[in-house]
Formats: sequence, C-alpha cells, structure tokens
Amino acid sequence: MACPLEQAMAIMVTTFHKYSAREGDRFKLSKAELKELLNKELPAFGSKQMDEVEFKRLMNDLDHDKDSEVDFKEYVCFLACVTMAFNDFFKDDPGKQQRRK
Repeated sequence: MACPLEQAMAIMVTTFHKYSAREGDRFKLSKAELKELLNKELPAFGSKQMDEVEFKRLMNDLDHDKDSEVDFKEYVCFLACVTMAFNDFFKDDPGKQQRRK
C-alpha cells in the first residue's frame, strides 16, 4: 500500500486528468474544466465563491504560457501555492492544527 504522501500525489495527478480529458486537449484544463474542478474538488476556491472577474484573474494568473488553458505544470504550481497558504494559516495559529500522536 502506498504511503499517504504517495497517495496524495496520485490524487493530484488523477484529479487533473479526470477533468482535463473532458474537452479539447486532454493534457490541459480549459476554462470550463478548471471551473468544474474547482467547484467539485476545491469548493473553498471554486468559482461559486468568486465572481467572473475574479475567476478570469485566477485563470490569467495560472496560465503562464498564455494559451488560455491550464497545463499540468500550471495546475501543480496553483496547488503548491494553495498548500503553502494552508501551511501559513496553521503556522500562524497552532491551535487550529491538530497534532497526531
């Protein structure tokens, strides 16, 4: 059985491909695919939580090569940034993080 970190990495990869294969280039997320992924997999960051202007800004920030799609590298960079924000949140208030024994 895979270790938790290996499982997390596999989930990141399979989640990307679950949504990227729905339309167009199967190795990139279109705007619609990204919206669906965010709404279903990261609802706190989903487009339901932001207006269209904010979503366009997010898409523009993620799309480093300006091809109007989010490739795997751009997606992983986004997840790394979100993960760092979670780390900062818990680091700033240790009471919010439960320690495993």
